[in-house]
Amino acid sequence: MKKTRITIDVELDENHVPEAITWNAQDGGVENQPTKATMISVWDDSNFEALRIDLWTKDMPVDQMKMFIHQNLISLAHTYSRASGEEDIAEWMELMAEEFAQKSAIKM
Repeated sequence: MKKTRITIDVELDENHVPEAITWNAQDGGVENQPTKATMISVWDDSNFEALRIDLWTKDMPVDQMKMFIHQNLISLAHTYSRASGEEDIAEWMELMAEEFAQKSAIKM
C-alpha cells in the first residue's frame, strides 16, 4: 500500500490570526504553495459528524472569500452528484450556489 502526505503550514501573528498559509502535496507536485484560505472537512465515523477547519489570512479580501465560498458550494454539488447519482439534488445545490452568488454580489 502506498502512503502520501498533504500538509498545511500556517504562520500566526501574536493574536493567533493566520498571516500566511502554504500547502504541500508531494504526489501533486505542490511545494510550499501560498494560499489565502483553506477549508478542510473530515468525517468522524464514530460520532457521525463532519469536523472542519476553516482558515483564512487576515489580508484575504472579502470579495475573494465570497468567490471561494461560491466555488466550494459548486464543488459540493458536483461531489454530491458523483457520490450519490442524485442529479436532481445536485442541480438544486447548484441553484442555491447561484443564488448565493447573486445575493452576495459576486463579480464573476
